[in-house]
Amino acid sequence: MSKEATQPANNDDQVSGVLGWIERRGNQLPDPVFLFLWLTLFLVVISIVASLAGVSAAHPTEIDPQTGSQRVIFATSLLSAENIARLWIEMPKTFTHFHPLGYVLVVMLGAGVAERSGLFATAMRAGVRDTPSALLTPLVVTIGMLGNLAADAAYVVLIPLAGILFHAAGRHPIAGIAASFAGVSGGFSANLLPGQLDALLFGITEAAVETVFGDFSANIAGNWFFIAAMTVIFVPVIWFITDRMIEPRLGAFDPSQASNDATDDSAKPLTELERRGLAYAGWATLFVIALWLFFTLGPGTPLIDESASAEARMTPFYQSLVAAFFLLFLLAGWAYGKGAGSISDHRDLVKMMTGAMEDLAYYLVLAFAAAHFVAMFAWSGLGLILAVHGADFLAATNLPAWALLTAIILISSLLNLFVGSASAKWALIAPVMVPMLMLLGISPEMATAAYRVGDSATNIITPLMVYFPLILIFCQRWQSGFGLGSLTATMLPYSIGLMIAGLLMTIGWVIFDLPLGPGAEVFIDAPGSIPGAG
Repeated sequence: MSKEATQPANNDDQVSGVLGWIERRGNQLPDPVFLFLWLTLFLVVISIVASLAGVSAAHPTEIDPQTGSQRVIFATSLLSAENIARLWIEMPKTFTHFHPLGYVLVVMLGAGVAERSGLFATAMRAGVRDTPSALLTPLVVTIGMLGNLAADAAYVVLIPLAGILFHAAGRHPIAGIAASFAGVSGGFSANLLPGQLDALLFGITEAAVETVFGDFSANIAGNWFFIAAMTVIFVPVIWFITDRMIEPRLGAFDPSQASNDATDDSAKPLTELERRGLAYAGWATLFVIALWLFFTLGPGTPLIDESASAEARMTPFYQSLVAAFFLLFLLAGWAYGKGAGSISDHRDLVKMMTGAMEDLAYYLVLAFAAAHFVAMFAWSGLGLILAVHGADFLAATNLPAWALLTAIILISSLLNLFVGSASAKWALIAPVMVPMLMLLGISPEMATAAYRVGDSATNIITPLMVYFPLILIFCQRWQSGFGLGSLTATMLPYSIGLMIAGLLMTIGWVIFDLPLGPGAEVFIDAPGSIPGAG
């Protein structure tokens, strides 16, 4: 990519109306770190007012031993002596005990090796090369969704590669970029396997549950079946929109509009070393799967709690999945690197793991701010109070569960236009939303699944999405006059299609009460009977 091409074009004049308003207003929002800071200050003020007003709610699961009735929780000022002391004394604990932090750090230690060794990039190249033109769209989309396990690699490798492959097949390259962008970002939560995003979101879900109901162990496979179904449903939706709507609209490709560096060597055939690396990675993957099967089914069954009730016996297995994905990515990346020659000794391995932690520097800063916002929300008692009164209001409306979850999807998709970070948005709304839905009998896993549908659908139409300018640059390599408005208009049908498909899927999932993942259901009997809750 040329130096000039790396500078985003100024397309402010091309975007007007609603999209222009979204871009201008969104750009005025502070960085998510400072967004949490300002919200925390606002929370302090609200807690003082609520405390003086005597705002309260009956705790749904705790009984007052003196009266025998539900214990009443009153709002507490965050400027009380107790909370001021807790803020300064427990600051290290508040940060390090933030549940998503440990999950993400562990998984990324392994994923960083798989990404830096070249495994993810080579696997995506191998997946889409030598594909018949008629099947190019669904394969690019599928690889894009699976590529979310590779984090940034899917954006910087697959999306430009899709344009090259479409051009080589005699198709419009921007149609390939649009299809892969829709798969990678519009299908952000869709996948056949849980991964980094599951660890991140369920860590926040776990923290949200604990603000009201005490100890709770999140199951990062709690959306496994749901996200796998998203993959199966979203692929034909994106396929249809690409081949029947977007590509005909783009018309014939004009090669004179392409820059000199539009076609690079990223579509070149795999080398012998790369093929050997993929084979080694395959054997490493089979080893990790066999190891976990042995731990689950072998002598002693360390990942099965034989003494627990039937529904809780698999809890150790679910809790071990974070470590399983760490080991899978680590060993597969290491094996690929040894075979392909990108890892020469253990020092290279350590450097790759260190590099993965360097990439998380911004996330650590964001996690520090989010951890204190979530913790202070719990200290004030406002999370419980809002959840209880919100649940009472929603119960009085007699809305069915699918209608409530539809509202959550729409709210999440709207917020996504202004705050691009999936974890930042979920950390903001989960402390109220998750307990509130639990009080109505909807599981934390279902609340998380609904949020993911809304969060994904509008990723591809907001200029505030961090990779949106990069996708624009990829398009401008093939068509110099392709502006921000052009990209937004191209991706809008995908966004609408994915939103409709996600809504219908969620409604059907709730109506038929399908399992969301191993040991994860749509509904729960009562907050106090949640498996893993104390």
